[in-house]
Amino acid sequence: MSNIGKYQGIIPAFYACYDEKGKVSKEGTRNLTRHLIEKGVKGLYVCGSSGECIYLKKKERRKILETVMEEAEGKITVIAHVACNNTEDSCELAAHAEELGVDAIAAIPPIYFHLPEYAVAEYWNNISAAAPDTDFVIYNIPQLAGTRLTLPLYKKMLENPKVIGVKNSSESAQDIQMFKDAGGEGRVVFNGPDEQLVSGLAIGADGGIGGTYAVMPELYLAIFDAVAKGDMARAKAIQNDACRIIYALCGCHGNMYAVIKKVMELREGLYLGGVRKPLADIAETDMQKIRQCAQMIDEAVGKL
Repeated sequence: MSNIGKYQGIIPAFYACYDEKGKVSKEGTRNLTRHLIEKGVKGLYVCGSSGECIYLKKKERRKILETVMEEAEGKITVIAHVACNNTEDSCELAAHAEELGVDAIAAIPPIYFHLPEYAVAEYWNNISAAAPDTDFVIYNIPQLAGTRLTLPLYKKMLENPKVIGVKNSSESAQDIQMFKDAGGEGRVVFNGPDEQLVSGLAIGADGGIGGTYAVMPELYLAIFDAVAKGDMARAKAIQNDACRIIYALCGCHGNMYAVIKKVMELREGLYLGGVRKPLADIAETDMQKIRQCAQMIDEAVGKL
């Protein structure tokens, strides 16, 4: 069984970084990797939902992961999301990730067609087999993927010794407890919804992987530390600040990740570009709200 300690903590979901022409930027990817390492996060979750994976080409996803791994240099845990909407491409990205030496690969289920559970299991196991020496994380996000990780399906997947756990982004914290019980010692469950990190940790999550972690890592690191110390009042207060910021980030014309990237440019001096269409980029009318989001983060971090 894998060393689960390397997965316990705060792992930001990595953003796709683009240049002025909308092409994947090695410079932006390198700068964001370095920035998050300096913030003290446990690891990075690369090319997942927050990384706009379904809108990227395979060669772009390879380029992003290669750049992250070059900059990370073994300093942090790296989990590479490799799922495409067909088995062949997913296996290709899985093998590539293993060649680069990632700690784990992860995959959502196939989207659009509603497959029987045995077909979903076969899809995941085929991906795992393409990276036979690498840990495998199931990504459960039913509200977007359209397929829910059920307890019978999870137990079936646990027959694969490379399956180390679940990134659980379902909207029920109870699922975390259910998957922890089923997996037992030696397997991990990550809290997915950023808005419920305190709840997820309280019910048994080993750590968190989240889409807003990278724009305000200080808050989530402080939540994890407070829960670990049993200071639930402090954890709740920080979580409430984070939730208010999340609601504000979602309150613009532009997609939340476009807003986040502009906030990071304002606060950190990091240029990460926009978002890949059909995601909506920010509008000029968003700028006042974006500046307010940056101020809210400054104020929340200042209270730590």
